[in-house]
Amino acid sequence: QVQLVESGGGTVQAGDSLSLSCATSEYTLSMYTVGWFRQAPGKVREFVAGITSSGSTTYYADSVKGRFTISRDNTKNTVYLQMNSLKPEDTAVYYCAGRRGLIRTSPAMYDTWGQGTQVTVSS
Repeated sequence: QVQLVESGGGTVQAGDSLSLSCATSEYTLSMYTVGWFRQAPGKVREFVAGITSSGSTTYYADSVKGRFTISRDNTKNTVYLQMNSLKPEDTAVYYCAGRRGLIRTSPAMYDTWGQGTQVTVSS
């Protein structure tokens, strides 16, 4: 399985932007659909956004639609999550995950995970 590493988290104020990256040193990332998930303290892990292996299809949770953008550069084995107009309720640990096939919103459908990166949005 491909090993994923997230980066780019931090502490920002409401309304600010932040860009997360999900990278791998393995060329096979281009074969994987990648999803971004997040988990706030005391809450279940939830789907944020997904992108197919080719990048041709994306899907977003309603809570982030219009504010977040997922993209990928397969030449760099990297998937990005651009987060704009951040809100305090976006505070969570963000994870990227990979699977073969279609975008799925259930974490159980993903085979490989990164270690997570903390995003904190202050009001």
